Amino acid sequence: MFTRLLLAMSLLAGLSAPLLADQDGVSFSHKDWELACDNTLTCRAAGYSAEEGAGGSVLLVRAGGPNATTHGRVVLADTGDDDSKQVDTLTLWIDDRALGAVAKAENDEWTLTDEQTQALINAIKNSGKVEFRGGEEPFDLSSNGAFATLLKMDDAQGRLSTPGALVRKGNKPESSVPAAQAMPVIQQVKVAKADARPLTAYELALLKPKLIASLTDDDSCDNLAPSDDQPEEGAEPLTLTPVDSAHVLIAALCWRGAYNEGYGFWLIDTRLQGKPQLVTDSGTDYSEGVISEAQKGRGIGDCWSTAAWVWDGKDFVQSSDATTGMCRAIRAGGAWQLPTWVTEVKPAVIP
Repeated sequence: MFTRLLLAMSLLAGLSAPLLADQDGVSFSHKDWELACDNTLTCRAAGYSAEEGAGGSVLLVRAGGPNATTHGRVVLADTGDDDSKQVDTLTLWIDDRALGAVAKAENDEWTLTDEQTQALINAIKNSGKVEFRGGEEPFDLSSNGAFATLLKMDDAQGRLSTPGALVRKGNKPESSVPAAQAMPVIQQVKVAKADARPLTAYELALLKPKLIASLTDDDSCDNLAPSDDQPEEGAEPLTLTPVDSAHVLIAALCWRGAYNEGYGFWLIDTRLQGKPQLVTDSGTDYSEGVISEAQKGRGIGDCWSTAAWVWDGKDFVQSSDATTGMCRAIRAGGAWQLPTWVTEVKPAVIP
């Protein structure tokens, strides 16, 4: 208890003003728990077992705003082996006491009741023992890092010292909790139907210095501007794709690693006279007005980061930014979707 109190005091020392998830969202991880809060003030906290690949993962989701309920979901580790036992019944146990069966949902997920979710939260923030029994081996949920993560969630949603706080409750009125934010709407405009083509020698000579000049210290495009000890050998040609009558998209391989590669995408006028606008230096695909990014956290592909940008007629506007959670060998492709930026994309109505 004393150790947990010291942790709370040290964390709260930096939380004198509410953190509040903003346009950049909030990301946080500590030991076996992590947090992602998006721009609508919805927060998602994911916890794992202490041992990689064992058991599964729990996700706690809470929308922003006063009196919001926290919902719990569970996935069990699935290696994809043909010999894996099908789990038909899963039971929540806390401190060796059964709290009932967990309801099976779609996508091999399980849904906790509100009562089970609250009991689980009370247990993990007090280092209680949480198990899910029914699989080949019990899934022991680690509480290491849970207290700090739930405290950060309360802070990001402006709940500190309110009755509805998960960790640090108080008498501050629940009405003081900031309301959930509306999801931004992007009006997606159709692009020209055209294939990418390599730049001509003239276009390359004109554009390459501009592309290099557009890079900042935060951008990585060594393949575009290689150093003396990194000659540009076997580099893929830069390409041009028409977007509409006034804009084109330039793509160039920026970097390549053991299991990932990133392309730079720049927007510029069709005459190639203006200043190119870098959208991302880590893109992986462009199709029908959408630039997408999908990067593995490690080679086996059990954790990913993803993002996307949508054409709105003037710019490529970011429509999403997310990860699939920690690299814990829970599932191929990742256990969860943990976004820090969400939007609603709608087809634009052209008069």
